[in-house]
Amino acid sequence: MAEENGQLLSLVHYLLHRATAMIEYNCYLADLFTNRAARGKGVGKALIEAVYEKARLTGCSRVYWQTHETNAVAQVLYNNVAERSGFIVYRKQI
Repeated sequence: MAEENGQLLSLVHYLLHRATAMIEYNCYLADLFTNRAARGKGVGKALIEAVYEKARLTGCSRVYWQTHETNAVAQVLYNNVAERSGFIVYRKQI
């Protein structure tokens, strides 16, 4: 979490997991939320960088996440801190 003067600015959730095609752990960045007033000020980037560091220390070979195709605001940040994988996500609610 990132906070300033007792106000929550941003939070991130991530998890480490194994994958069948890799020996090393992977890190999935599950959620990143930054309140509107803090957007564009480097808070989200700092949290992503903190996740990268935790992943490095754990021996992860990659950090990955998803965002909705309409989330243009977040993609401005994401395009500067990672590369798009090109994968399309399929899901079914059960």
